[in-house]
Amino acid sequence: MQLTKYGHACVTLEQDSRRLVIDPGSLTPEDAFAGADAVLITHEHFDHYSPEKLAAALAANPALQIWTNASVAAAFDSDPARVHVIGDGDTFTANGFEVRAYGQWHAELHPDIPRVPNVGFLIDGAVFHPGDALTVPDVPVQTLLLPVHGPWSRVADLIDWVREVKPEQAIGVHDGALNSVGVAMLGNFLGPQGPAPTGVPYVHLAPGESH
Repeated sequence: MQLTKYGHACVTLEQDSRRLVIDPGSLTPEDAFAGADAVLITHEHFDHYSPEKLAAALAANPALQIWTNASVAAAFDSDPARVHVIGDGDTFTANGFEVRAYGQWHAELHPDIPRVPNVGFLIDGAVFHPGDALTVPDVPVQTLLLPVHGPWSRVADLIDWVREVKPEQAIGVHDGALNSVGVAMLGNFLGPQGPAPTGVPYVHLAPGESH
């Protein structure tokens, strides 16, 4: 399976000529949809979900289907036969990829700010994209997509989360608001040799880079 990063929080997975897109938000380039017949959306925030880009992708590809939570689906004016509502614990097949949904809520930004629904996705029992939450799957994870920066995150929580999930590797995502100094700083904390070691290899991908 090949994983490619498309900007901030979006990644694509490709295997055997099948392509899956996860969280193509407003910061995602349009070419992320090229050749994809399935899209997964974790939650409604603009950096993970763009109704305009999804509508254009659906119009351009009649085979494209979307899986997301009820909150996103209700706000997205589209063909309900092509937009599937899923929630925590649901399993489904998206363009040949076996997917299980985990979690219900976005991480807390502040007690005064209402939380929005958020669902993470475990793909083929191997790659876990949590959206904006630190959900712990109840099965082993090979590749953990690690949201390294956001208004809700702390390095301490990220380190503890990686230690609890115990993936074989972690790949940084959700870094679109960081400059090169911030990317390097967080990489030093989140790798296996950091001052509070996670014990897990950490990879940072540039936009368009694959792993």
